Amino acid sequence: MIAFVSGAVAALAPTLAVIEVGGVGMAVHCTPNTIAGLRLGQEAKLATSLVVREDSLTLYGFADDDERQVFELLQTASGVGPRLAQAMLGVHSPDALRLAVSTGDEKSLMAVPGIGKKGAQKLLLELKDKLGQPLGTGALVGAQRAAGPAPWTEQLQAALIGLGYASREAEEAVSAVTPQAEAALAAGGPAPVPQLLRAALQTLNRAR
Repeated sequence: MIAFVSGAVAALAPTLAVIEVGGVGMAVHCTPNTIAGLRLGQEAKLATSLVVREDSLTLYGFADDDERQVFELLQTASGVGPRLAQAMLGVHSPDALRLAVSTGDEKSLMAVPGIGKKGAQKLLLELKDKLGQPLGTGALVGAQRAAGPAPWTEQLQAALIGLGYASREAEEAVSAVTPQAEAALAAGGPAPVPQLLRAALQTLNRAR
């Protein structure tokens, strides 16, 4: 198993980073939040999980070991593959997922693309004794529950800058997709950062 990769960031895409390791470019699939923390040409270290299939070897990357552990635990639930597990971590932090499962919050799970009401209920049952309690305690947990993940605008802008866009371009793209984010928030869910990132990139491509 490849536990981590460390090296210079050779390339970035919305959900993919290429890390140069010993002269070899390792393609690592990441959430937009993880991509947002990377910069082209700078050194990076990502915890990784290698998914082996008959016809492919796919490496998934994470900001830390806790995120990787949750990624692997999520896949112990029936019907959850690596892509859905990564989508869940793209919407919620590891502690937010622990909190949702421990409190039976199906709406939080339904905020993940691809998870409906029945799927969320099934996941709550299967994951209840696997993820454990949030690592944060007391006021920290309360703050996480109230605030959720970091503001979507900051996540999105950081991801765009990490992909090589100027701050002004990133700000304009964030403004362009704000109505889409506000619609999701009004519906009671979190802002869907992966979808917003794709929409923002389309806006930037049209502008160039």
